[in-house]
Amino acid sequence: MRGFLFAPLLGLLAVFCLGQDPVPPTPVPPTQAPPTQTPQNQAPQNQPGQDQPPQSPSSSQGQSSSKDQTLEDQPPKTDVPKETVPAIKAPEKQAPERQFPQNQSAITLDSSETIFAVLTALNACGYDQDLTISDATRSNVRAEMQRNLRESEEAEAARTALCDFAQNHVTSRDANRNLSQYISLALFMDGPPHFAPRVKEDDLPPDAVLITGFGSLLERFYEKVGLHSIWMHHRNDYSAAMRRYHEPLAKMVFDTEIYLKQPSSSQYLGRRFTVYLDFMGSPNETDARNYGSDYYVVVFPAPNTPSGETPRSALKMDQIRHTFLHYEFDPLAEKHYSSVKRLEPLLQSVKRAPLEEAFKTDISLLVTECLVRAIEIRTAGTKQTVEEAMRTQAVDDAVKQGYILTRTFYNEVLAFEKDPVGIRGVYGDFLDNVDIKKEEKAAAEVQFASATAPELVRLSRPEERRILVTAEKRLASGDLKGAQELAQEALDKKIGDQGRALFILAEVAVASKNRDGAQDSFRKAIEASKDPTVLGWSHVYLGRILDMKEEREAALQEYRAALDTGGKLPEIKAAAERGLEQAYEPPAKPQAQ
Repeated sequence: MRGFLFAPLLGLLAVFCLGQDPVPPTPVPPTQAPPTQTPQNQAPQNQPGQDQPPQSPSSSQGQSSSKDQTLEDQPPKTDVPKETVPAIKAPEKQAPERQFPQNQSAITLDSSETIFAVLTALNACGYDQDLTISDATRSNVRAEMQRNLRESEEAEAARTALCDFAQNHVTSRDANRNLSQYISLALFMDGPPHFAPRVKEDDLPPDAVLITGFGSLLERFYEKVGLHSIWMHHRNDYSAAMRRYHEPLAKMVFDTEIYLKQPSSSQYLGRRFTVYLDFMGSPNETDARNYGSDYYVVVFPAPNTPSGETPRSALKMDQIRHTFLHYEFDPLAEKHYSSVKRLEPLLQSVKRAPLEEAFKTDISLLVTECLVRAIEIRTAGTKQTVEEAMRTQAVDDAVKQGYILTRTFYNEVLAFEKDPVGIRGVYGDFLDNVDIKKEEKAAAEVQFASATAPELVRLSRPEERRILVTAEKRLASGDLKGAQELAQEALDKKIGDQGRALFILAEVAVASKNRDGAQDSFRKAIEASKDPTVLGWSHVYLGRILDMKEEREAALQEYRAALDTGGKLPEIKAAAERGLEQAYEPPAKPQAQ
């Protein structure tokens, strides 16, 4: 039996890809694209050059005839992005020491000049997180960049424009969380020198939508600062890092597949797992995300120890493996939809747990995370008796954080280890063996922890992202009730951009001539959103409502706030300046003939 098991798995090391992108990643032509699993009802991905420009204010106004005309200059509609799979061509491989066949592998270790350029630009704008413990390459790149900035006024002007943009789009006081949105954008960008999004704005990740203007500013910064030359100067540093990661990563994949008794290379066509290395971020952080059938992990390598070796913890191999287990199990949850759906009543048991909201509303996410954690706990350390007490404690800790099925799956995994059948053969049994009544009773007795660490893997689910898109469309068509219900559902389930959901509710109130309700929702949208469009238009609307209530001083404050938050957008700037010049008055109603 073990002979049959090892035969396919030994091929893993032969198809594991190692490479760097000497040229920017480009979309795969239709004839070369690998088959992908497209979610039902998902729109096909556009090719470069087919992206439509954003809807103009005039065309947007043409769709809002059913709205309250006392608040003219309706803002342009910006739909919440739909789910899409980024079309990233496998980069040309230049393995420094050892060539591997490049056929069929869905697992890639790589570096990206696009990610390098984005992160280096942010370093120029004050991103200094953990600089003192970063690899020397990061400081060397920064020194070369600073020299080029000192020698060129144009380069310094490009940096100023870029940093002004970054300062106006801060989403968190945590520098690393703020960095994450730029990594999302980088993964969907064409490579240098233009850095344009490869997909329409609607198809970008939600956090990247707010910063699409960064690309055009980066293009000028990249040219004037000479980032390409700096990148080429440090290619050997990146090659050395990839050599350092190659063996541990290949071993992690191999060991994981041995344990699960299945080779990922033949499991699901069209799915990819990519690890990017870059020196320009904090070595204490790891950024992982899933977009459709693609899984990405961005790792910032730590320096070698004096002995020349890097511990597994410094390599972030546990975080990479966590993401890899999601890569393995997410499609199994989709395949066993009915069995997963049966467990949905357990979501009520975790309402008071400190879980992220997604785990409280999506049973497939909760099931997968519990199974991932059970396997991580089971395979940590050795199998000695002294270790088992530590594992038991780790299971208890996971349950107290809200991952209530971890103990059940841990026990299932113990039996799985003794069975020759692979994980795909027993996954359905894992689910069917869950006793819902027993789990509900056990969960009711759990004293949940007060907090838990955020989940590493950021997920984008098309059904979640479509809800606000649909709400916007219903609002534009005059279906106020439908738009209101969808926006409220997004709020109740914490789906999508909460500020935009509140903004939609405010627009519904405007269209319903409910000034007080609109005023309340616009203020809540301002508190919840970082989107300059939502912020700017909310302040403009509030100014007009206050003008109509003859509260001129308060209205002036709102118009000034609109300039501060969204004044770089021409439509908002013009509307706010008109409000400052004179008090708003609703247009006169046409006289009956």
